[in-house]
Amino acid sequence: MKLSFTTLGCPDWDLDAICSKGRQCGFDGVDFRGLRDQLDITLMPEFTSGIAQTRDQLRGAGLEVCGISSSIRLCVAEKLAENVEEARRTIALARELGCGQVRVFGSGDAAAQGREALADQGRRCMEAILELEGARRLRWLFETHDEWIRAQDCKLLLERIPDPAFGILWDMGHTARVGGESPRQTWEAVGPRVGYTHVKDAIHDPSHPQAMKDGWRYVPPGTGQLPLAEAIGLLKSEGYNGWIMFEHEKRWHRELEEPELIFPLFVEWARKLKIVD
Repeated sequence: MKLSFTTLGCPDWDLDAICSKGRQCGFDGVDFRGLRDQLDITLMPEFTSGIAQTRDQLRGAGLEVCGISSSIRLCVAEKLAENVEEARRTIALARELGCGQVRVFGSGDAAAQGREALADQGRRCMEAILELEGARRLRWLFETHDEWIRAQDCKLLLERIPDPAFGILWDMGHTARVGGESPRQTWEAVGPRVGYTHVKDAIHDPSHPQAMKDGWRYVPPGTGQLPLAEAIGLLKSEGYNGWIMFEHEKRWHRELEEPELIFPLFVEWARKLKIVD
């Protein structure tokens, strides 16, 4: 397995800082979820007209682009055309950067529409995306997020879209903290389709000023209450050899630690777990 970070965790870094500091911290790769003030990198000069220079800069720094985190929401019917257009731009970008996977969301409103109907819409949208030229050269991985956190719910969407180009991104924090599942429960439902992971730790501390609405707050990996070590041990035992991505959400939670501090702590923790040498 290899270690990566998301640009959510370093919203103030420009591309130069990402390349120099990311490798210094001990990472093998970077997942792009925005750059500085722009969330959709497919609209930025660095990833359009200047893509060759960006690619060379990342390679020179020894960083792979392990993922592109899109804003595609498969199960929102009114976003179909927008989703397909973003997918079209993302395919071109992924090809230029040598990136093999794209994160998408399930989303939708299960309370209003029902989860079965959402899964049907997700299938229609994903089928339209997979018709695009070059789409099947990538893996489109929907995150255990929003309406799609519990593994049994995620299974509905996976069953609708059996194409091997479609799979799941396991956010270990979401399935444990929000879904209330053990790592084994998650894996037994969706394990064979897991192509990517997000890792972050949290502690239930409702009285703390940094607590989120559900009473949890993010803490450095290994210091919280989430079964991260158990989940990663399970991945290792099942032969997973993909990316372990540290999803430090500094962009959304500005009170969190600066990346210069927390990124090396994550790498140190990962090495103690023997995720990497």
